[in-house]
Amino acid sequence: MLTLRKSQDRGHADHGWLKSQHSFSFAGYYDPAHVGWGNLLVINEDRIAPGTGFGTHGHQNMEIVSYVMSGSLAHKDSMGNGTVIPPGDVQRMSAGSGVRHSEFNHATDSVTHFLQIWIEPNQLGIAPGYEQKTFADAEKRGRLRLVASPDGADGSVLIHADARLYAGLLDGAEAATLTLDPARKAYVFLIRGALSVNGQRLEAGDAALLANEDVVALTAGRDAEVLVFDLAP
Repeated sequence: MLTLRKSQDRGHADHGWLKSQHSFSFAGYYDPAHVGWGNLLVINEDRIAPGTGFGTHGHQNMEIVSYVMSGSLAHKDSMGNGTVIPPGDVQRMSAGSGVRHSEFNHATDSVTHFLQIWIEPNQLGIAPGYEQKTFADAEKRGRLRLVASPDGADGSVLIHADARLYAGLLDGAEAATLTLDPARKAYVFLIRGALSVNGQRLEAGDAALLANEDVVALTAGRDAEVLVFDLAP
C-alpha cells in the first residue's frame, strides 16, 4: 500500500527568522493522522534567515540527522563539537542520555535550507555521540546511496536505530530500486524536482508512505533529489 502525502498538506510554522514545514506532528502542529511513520518521528524542512538560528537547547534519547540542501549550518554542542555542515554532508547526533546544542546560519545574505530528521532510537541512555560525513553527488547520481544505518555499512553514518536512510539524484532515464521487507515500512521524501515512486508521481515536498510493499521503484525523475527510509514497523 502506498499513501501519498502532498507538500501543501504538511504543517507550517513561520517564526520570522525560521520558516518550517512539518511532515509529522511537531511543536504547535498536531495531526493525529501524522504522528510518525514506523520509528521515523520528525522531518522538518527548515529555512533559517541570514544571521539567525536555534539557540542552545537540549535533546535526549533521539537520533537526529541533518541534511543541508543549500547554505550552511553551523553546529556547536556540549560534547565539544563545533562544525559547519554544507550541502552534501550528512550529520548524525545521538542525543542519548542528554546533549545540548545550537544551530546557526552565519551568512549575511543567504538562507540555510535543510532537513531536520528525528528517528526513535533502539537504545536508551547511551552516551551522546556525533558524526558527520560527506557524500558527493557522484555517489548518489542514478542510484540510492546508503547514508545512515545501524551498522555504518558502506561508509554511512551510524545511527542507534533500526532504520536505513538512502539519498539519490535521478534525472531522465535514470532509475533506482530498493528491495523491502513487506513487514517493515518505508518512507520516500522528495526534496526537489519530480519523480515517480511505484508509478505514483511526486513533486517537491511530497512524500510516499509505504506499507506491505516489497520494493521502492524510482523512475521518471526530473532533477530529483530524494531520500528513502527503510524503517521498523
